[in-house]
Amino acid sequence: MENKAHALAAGTFVLALMALLVAMAVWLTRDSGERHFYDISTAQAISGLQAQAGVRFRGVPVGKVESIGFDPEAKGQVLVRMSVDANTPITRSTFATITAQGVTGLGFIQLDDDAPQAERLAADDANPPRIPLRPGVVDQLLQQSATILGQIQQVGAGLTHLISPDNQASVQTAITQIGSAAGSVSQLATALRPTLTTLPALSRQSSQTLQSLQTAAGDISAAASQMGDASTTLVHTIDTFGTATLPKLGEVADETTLTMRQLRRTVSAVDENPQALIFGSGAPAPGPGEAGFNAKNVKGVKP
Repeated sequence: MENKAHALAAGTFVLALMALLVAMAVWLTRDSGERHFYDISTAQAISGLQAQAGVRFRGVPVGKVESIGFDPEAKGQVLVRMSVDANTPITRSTFATITAQGVTGLGFIQLDDDAPQAERLAADDANPPRIPLRPGVVDQLLQQSATILGQIQQVGAGLTHLISPDNQASVQTAITQIGSAAGSVSQLATALRPTLTTLPALSRQSSQTLQSLQTAAGDISAAASQMGDASTTLVHTIDTFGTATLPKLGEVADETTLTMRQLRRTVSAVDENPQALIFGSGAPAPGPGEAGFNAKNVKGVKP
């Protein structure tokens, strides 16, 4: 009886533990908010994507994949239905990509938006709106693999042509010429070394010459300033001479001309009547024997 009691207790404990685990799983996987359905219809391969895979909007978990099947409206295309949180800002420019998760390689749907300011995409659970699926990074690499392989083949052909015997000889010749050029450069540097040692002295001489030129320029500037002052004084003197001195000289010349005229008339009068110097101007008195002579008018002569 005791063995049966222990077995019954152990079974009861196991059943209770399993019920607790189921309850915890349901609680952890419960939907805590309102969700809307959206569909993805694509002809691309969706390898790695499974039901219950996560849905993220710019890295933030917002929902999960509900089902994966074929699109009845487009033959040959895969239809993925996902439930997304109602607060997710899904617009008409939102698009989806399938991204691998970590080391496991399991895929999840990554939602993104080119224009966040676009019109909000209205939800309709009866006829879920469709979101376009764009190729992911891996898909883009696979699509471009043919082009990449072609380019690799071209590079390989070019390398093969480069290492051909003829080109190897050309490369060896070019290396030899480069070595010769390096030797010439070394010889040139050796020849230029004495010239380089004289550059500091030339620099000092150039500095002294520049200082001398600056001093001469200062002297020339001072002389030009003095010449400017002298020119100003000369112009002022010429103006004064023209406005004051010349009119006075003209008056003196006029007075001199008038005086010369008077002197000329005086000399002419003296030439005509020398007695005017003694008796003054006027008609001379009649002398003895001349008509109208009167001895009384002559001083020192007794009648």
